Amino acid sequence: MTTVNQTVSAPPADAPAVLAEISGMLRTMLDEYGLDDIEVTMETRFTEDLELESIDLVALAGSLEARYGRQVNFAEFVAGLELDEIIDLAVGQLVEYVVRCLRAAGES
Repeated sequence: MTTVNQTVSAPPADAPAVLAEISGMLRTMLDEYGLDDIEVTMETRFTEDLELESIDLVALAGSLEARYGRQVNFAEFVAGLELDEIIDLAVGQLVEYVVRCLRAAGES
């Protein structure tokens, strides 16, 4: 019996790297709609700029959990927002939340 040690890269805890990963997740989702050429920045808004719907945010939550584990809880993040804040949510706000979660988990 052979044991193989697989190394899973640790999630980055800096904003540019997290932005790159979340942008990749979003591009994968947007590719399904034929919108893979949209630039994703910290200012990009999920609803107005990317035209994502609630089901898309559920899919994004799944991608976030798959990458970062339970230390990044998108549902908990969104639950702390008012409806108008959710509608106007920018990618940068999510990036900052993910970075905070990863740093907090690294300090544990």
